[in-house]
Amino acid sequence: MIEQTVVDPRHLFFDAPKETEFITGSEAVREAIRRANVDMAISYPITPQSESMHLVGDLFAEGYIKEYFRGENEFAVMSSVAGAAMGGVRVFTATGGPGTLRAFENFSTWAGARLPIVCAFMTRGVNSPLTIQPDTIEMASMLDTGIMMLHAETAQDLHDMILRAFMIAEKTDVHIPVGVFVDGFFVTHTRDKVDIAPKNIKLPPYNPYSAPVPVMDMENVPFRQMRDPFVMKSNFISYAAHASWQQEVLAAAERSRKYIDQYLGGLIETENQDAEIMLVTSGTAVSQSREAMAMARAEGLNVGLVKIKSIRPFPEEEIKKIARNAKAVIVPEFNRVGWLAREIKSVVEDTTKVVAGPRVFGGMTMPPELILDEIRRCSV
Repeated sequence: MIEQTVVDPRHLFFDAPKETEFITGSEAVREAIRRANVDMAISYPITPQSESMHLVGDLFAEGYIKEYFRGENEFAVMSSVAGAAMGGVRVFTATGGPGTLRAFENFSTWAGARLPIVCAFMTRGVNSPLTIQPDTIEMASMLDTGIMMLHAETAQDLHDMILRAFMIAEKTDVHIPVGVFVDGFFVTHTRDKVDIAPKNIKLPPYNPYSAPVPVMDMENVPFRQMRDPFVMKSNFISYAAHASWQQEVLAAAERSRKYIDQYLGGLIETENQDAEIMLVTSGTAVSQSREAMAMARAEGLNVGLVKIKSIRPFPEEEIKKIARNAKAVIVPEFNRVGWLAREIKSVVEDTTKVVAGPRVFGGMTMPPELILDEIRRCSV
């Protein structure tokens, strides 16, 4: 292990010299965790995230992580991660596809218990017939669990979002889990250029006593979930407590916007945002959309792009403003249900502008020509 010095997060993120490495998305996860000053990582193998957590295990062997072990299944991992976070340590894990669904109950518990867990979700198909190819349909199930959801387009995004998610999640006025989602295989198993800070610097440690709810230790009884068994005393008090707490979790996600702006440059990125035709998407569909936009511009078509980086919190006002001046809003997606188009339709003023597609699923790739066809149709 190289001896590391704690530095200010902004120095690590923005000011420290970067070296470009040609690595896979899974290796980008390893490099983010190497610099994240993580106390504990817990893993269970499932494609396509197995390699990333294997590499995180190597970091434990090298001394960069204090504790690492394999759980007995995905549900056990996510329960153990919750226990670690309740005990006041910075913890990381990853999962994907059926692993996400098997552990699903835990994610709302994480949010309700105000646990600043960072979890990488490498998306893959979950419906029968089963596939290990990328498909973001599992993200549709996660939208209302209360966790924050970032969607990486590239290995660089994956590295940056994981590293910065710890700093966002651990803010006292946020303090809820962050899921960093990435399209499996398209990013996790392909190589790309990633700019990485030196190995000898790392984030400041997590201070559990900055949490808005007490950490479980020998001085504080475990009342993160409930201090008094009010559910046994009054249904009214129980209902009111649960309702107000769910509102507080949602409010915490809203308060994270300023930190997403600070560390990730905003919830969206735009190119030519005053164009008549806007491509609005997230994840690796952004890369295909960029290619389609270049092809369309070569034909003289006026096309712009919105890359959505944060799904929760969702950039409602940003999308509404851009859609207001557009003739059409095209939403390419890597899933069958079109969950992102639904989200966009829920915030734009004229839903008839929203073209819900093209969509490919079950692990299919998306030729830019599919998007270009939609651009041509909307330009008539």
